[in-house]
Formats: sequence, C-alpha cells, structure tokens
Amino acid sequence: MFSALAVGESRIEGLLEGEDVLATAAAMRAMGADIVRGDDGVWRVHGVGVGGLLQPQAALDMGNSGTSTRLLMGLVASHAITATFTGDASLSGRPMGRVIEPLSKMGADITSSPGGRLPLMVRGINPAVPIEYTLPVASAQVKSAVLLAGLNTPGITRVIEPVPTRDHSERMLRGFGAELTVEDGPNGKIISITGEAELKPQHIMVPGDPSSAGFWMVAASIVPGSEILIRNVCMNPTRTGLITALKLMGADITEIDAREVGAKRSPTCAFAMRR
Repeated sequence: MFSALAVGESRIEGLLEGEDVLATAAAMRAMGADIVRGDDGVWRVHGVGVGGLLQPQAALDMGNSGTSTRLLMGLVASHAITATFTGDASLSGRPMGRVIEPLSKMGADITSSPGGRLPLMVRGINPAVPIEYTLPVASAQVKSAVLLAGLNTPGITRVIEPVPTRDHSERMLRGFGAELTVEDGPNGKIISITGEAELKPQHIMVPGDPSSAGFWMVAASIVPGSEILIRNVCMNPTRTGLITALKLMGADITEIDAREVGAKRSPTCAFAMRR
C-alpha cells in the first residue's frame, strides 16, 4: 500500500505471497499502481503518489482479508474516488462499524450492508477533514485506517491510543518519509500525521513473522537438548510477548545481531534457544 502511494519504484523482498497480500496487490493495481512480481521473487511497485489513486472500474474483492479491507477503506476515504468492497462469506460477516465511524467524521460517505458489513461502498472526499480520534477499543487496524486517511488530508490528523497496539504502520510511514510523531498524552499515546505527504520509494526487506516463528520457539524450549537459530524475525516491541513469557518460564533465549530493516523501521533479530 505504501509503495503504491510513493512516486517511483519500490522493491519488496521476502513478501508473504498469501491470499490476503495478493488481494491487496490486486486492489492497488485496480487503483492505478503498477505492481509486478519478478522471476527472482522480488516485487516491484511503481506508485501513483499520495492523492493519485484512480477510480477502480470494478468492485474490490478482498477475499478473507479484514486488514486489507479496513486499511484500504482509510486510503479511499480521503481520495475523490468511489470504491465498492466485497469479500467471501467470512469477511462479509465481520462488522466494519469501528472503521466507518472515524472515516465518516473525516467526510467520507460510506454505505454498508446491514450491521456495517460488506458489501459496502466508500465515497471518498478531497479534501477530507482532519480529526482527533480516540480509539474506543484497542485496534491497530482502526488506527492505521485513520492514519492512512490522514495521509491525503490537509492539516494534522491525530489518533489517541489508550492501550498500545501493533505499531507497524507508524514505523513504515516514517520509513517512507511521512511526517509522523508519537508522544505520550494524559489519555495514552498520541499519534499525529501531517497530511498531503510525499512518500519516497523504498527497498523493503520483509522480516519474518514472529507468530509463525513462535511454534519453533516453544518446541525448542520444551525439548531437552534443543538449540535452534531463527533468522530475520520481526522484533517490534508489540510482537515480542511470547518471548517475554517464555523467558519468565525459564527459556534461555538470546537475541543476536539486532538491526532495522523494512523501510528502515522494522527491527529483526536472530535467536539461539537452548534447554
């Protein structure tokens, strides 16, 4: 998504080519981005720039991806385009009201099926209205949707987060050049993004998923004599709860070669685990 909003070519290596990601790529293509997977497995994205999304000619089929749907609703909300979102039976049963509420406050006109469900239509507006929105329930998806809408909204859009959630969007937005700040406030974290941003293309190395790595961490922790090395796994602070729990239970886990990759904001590391 961010590469599609940058001007120029971004290269993405290590992309998880699951159905959710492919649905997102198809949606961004439908709105003007040039996205190609090379024979070398590297994805190359030529973006349209913030504010440059085009009117899709057909409904955007998001399959089973709730994350893609909610974040793309945010993108569309502050562009002068209309997009219809559809999905499979499972996705169509999930309510989207928590995203509809803040995006409507920014000026988007959203028509949904009963209960705030898919299919739904988002009529974006430009310029949208910057808002200050306190998350009623901890949700990285809602937070990210509002921040993405704020990318193309004049002024400063703020999200107040009483309970911390995953911060991948904030890290990646900064890495792509957006003006975004995070500070402590009396009611939680205040994430502020300055609109009408100009994102710069990046070379992205996607770190490994700590949820997938977790099975191997647990296995090594409970089988005597085990020692494994897990390379290039994401270690963002909001994703390390399992490691903290395992250490409290006596697992010997060592972090090796910590560094930042993925738009320069996504830490990864390797582990040695012994029992």
